[in-house]
Amino acid sequence: MVLPKTFVEGFHDEEEVKRMKYTKFGNTDMYVSKLSIGTGGFSYFYGDYNVEECKKTIYKAIKSGINYIDTGPWYGHGTAEEILGKCLEGIPRKAYYVATKIGRYEQDPKLMFNFSSQKTKESIDVTLKRLKLDYVDVLQVHDIEFAPNMDIILNETLPTLQELKEAGKTKYIGITGYPVSTLVECIEKSKVEINMILSYTRLTMIDNTLKSFIPILKSKNIGIVNAAANGMGLLTNSGPQDWHPAYKEIKDVASQAQQICKENDVELGKLAVHHSLQEEDTETILIGMNTTKLVDMNLDVFYNGLTEKEQTVYKQVISLFDKLTVRHWENVELKNYRKIIKGEDSSGFFTTK
Repeated sequence: MVLPKTFVEGFHDEEEVKRMKYTKFGNTDMYVSKLSIGTGGFSYFYGDYNVEECKKTIYKAIKSGINYIDTGPWYGHGTAEEILGKCLEGIPRKAYYVATKIGRYEQDPKLMFNFSSQKTKESIDVTLKRLKLDYVDVLQVHDIEFAPNMDIILNETLPTLQELKEAGKTKYIGITGYPVSTLVECIEKSKVEINMILSYTRLTMIDNTLKSFIPILKSKNIGIVNAAANGMGLLTNSGPQDWHPAYKEIKDVASQAQQICKENDVELGKLAVHHSLQEEDTETILIGMNTTKLVDMNLDVFYNGLTEKEQTVYKQVISLFDKLTVRHWENVELKNYRKIIKGEDSSGFFTTK
């Protein structure tokens, strides 16, 4: 096996790196690990976290061959980037790729999104300071569906990212969002080259919407990050946070799946990761990890698959989800957000991706 460009002799566990699968990331020069690590859990968004454990988690993940890390200023409103910057101290820069974001920032809905050129330029400079880096490998526009209109993304935000790329602050440009159709529309209309997308919770045990868009994305040589295999905590034994936007029907069935897993001493999150790993046409499966235990579990399912017992429970869980009449929550958050902005709703708006 040819070792990836991110391999650093003397730092990496060479045998572990050789076990990892690496795939060319769209039209970039990056070869990314099939498993990648998200840092939403490096903040209060997903409950308790420990900075020292975060450091151990990043170190273990990179040393084991995971080379793609995703973060953003939205997660903990800067906390995740700051902690990641601490975690990366002492790790060779060559050993990892970092993807971050612009566009989504504050908890207050009226300050949450800003896709302007000025804010974008300010944001990347703050991010680089937090991460203690000179550049990021990928800079993404976060949740493009929340922009006032697509024209702002096409004519202001993406051209600004192109300027930042030319200035050496990022190597590649990406977009993220929940409606996959919106991501494809943006790619088709953009005059700025878009290298990748991050699609979250759309290729899971519940929802396979992303799958139908893969052919067109591949035809355009777009790198695909399949994020949140565990449905932003929905598909775990501990269940989702209170802010999770899924419909009650989905949450109720997920709760039944959690109960089956608990009764059989099986982790639903492991089954969820296994399910997403079966899709060969996405370059990397991005999973939030903030403990070494989670790194070990996800590496185990990647290398070894499921045990016979876990396979039996997996089939039971899949049969449960097959009965769902609604499998996603597209437009739920967007409609809520726009009502708040218009002053029609004061109930609050808080989600994390």
